[in-house]
Amino acid sequence: MSVHIVYEVRLLLYSFATGAGLMMTYDFLRILRIFIPHLPVIMGVEDMVYWIYASLVTFSLLYEQNDGGLRGYVIAGVFIGMFLYDRLISRFFLKFLKNTWKYLRMKLDKCFRRRKKRQR
Repeated sequence: MSVHIVYEVRLLLYSFATGAGLMMTYDFLRILRIFIPHLPVIMGVEDMVYWIYASLVTFSLLYEQNDGGLRGYVIAGVFIGMFLYDRLISRFFLKFLKNTWKYLRMKLDKCFRRRKKRQR
């Protein structure tokens, strides 16, 4: 196989991995929002900082791997990596965390109610 084709395929795989990594980073924001409620203004600032971070990561991918040349398939690969991570991993992981958090809160509330009854 040609060296150029191998390079392009590797670049595409890097772009998929970058997209998945960016979605994983956004999942950390989502998890933070599950456990600590945020005001809408704070969530907007967090999102803005995230997208600035995402653009810098994507730019650094293009700069380091492609000498700064803009390639449409690399940008598409980042979005496809984000999409695939969101559909295949993130949805189930976040649903599991939300259900676990609800279960824990329910058990803690029940425990605290019992303590209050004993103290009366």
